[in-house]
Amino acid sequence: MKIYLVEDDDNIRNLVLYTLNAGGFTAEGFEEAGAFYSALKREIPDLVLLDIMLPGEDGLCVLRKLRGDRHTKKLPVIMVTAKDAEHDKVLGLDGGADDYIAKPFGMMELLSRVKALMRRAAPENEHPVELRLGNIRLLPQKREITVGGRAVSLTMKEYDLLRLLMESPGIVYSREALMERIWGYDYEGETRTVDVHIRSLRQKLRDAASVIETVRGVGYKAVTPS
Repeated sequence: MKIYLVEDDDNIRNLVLYTLNAGGFTAEGFEEAGAFYSALKREIPDLVLLDIMLPGEDGLCVLRKLRGDRHTKKLPVIMVTAKDAEHDKVLGLDGGADDYIAKPFGMMELLSRVKALMRRAAPENEHPVELRLGNIRLLPQKREITVGGRAVSLTMKEYDLLRLLMESPGIVYSREALMERIWGYDYEGETRTVDVHIRSLRQKLRDAASVIETVRGVGYKAVTPS
């Protein structure tokens, strides 16, 4: 999988490129739009990480050009925004970005978002037939879950939470990240909602509940039972 990163900060660019390449991707970085456009003429990547604050032509302008070109109209794009720049996030999403990540961000969160977007962008026949973790078996196409052969009935949000965690075992999701992924960017509920759904999910999983581990002060992750 080829990823292009457009980021003018040398330190951030080098760290992200190192993380992506170590994570199994082939990543190439650019500090401004011109070099990025030249690379697009040679090869269109599978995904673009695009910083909003760039010298010269900013990321939002680049995004508009990508969405206006038939060759890159559906190219998955994750916008990189400032931590408190909610206006930029809205503009990016309205402009056609598939996701955003706010600085400063952790490298594990970045990898998780990249992998999740890659999965969503993959053709339907590339989606997993099933997910397994311990004795939990999840069938995405049927939205069915069994634990040790026992059928488990989940609400839509409980199912979405479990699937997200099972797709990236070991990846820690903050409560805020789970709110964004499962409830949507404009959901106005409190992050306590996540805790309530996780508690209900664990109760329904019974003996398999230990696959969902609480990371104190942060959020949750899925773990492989020992």
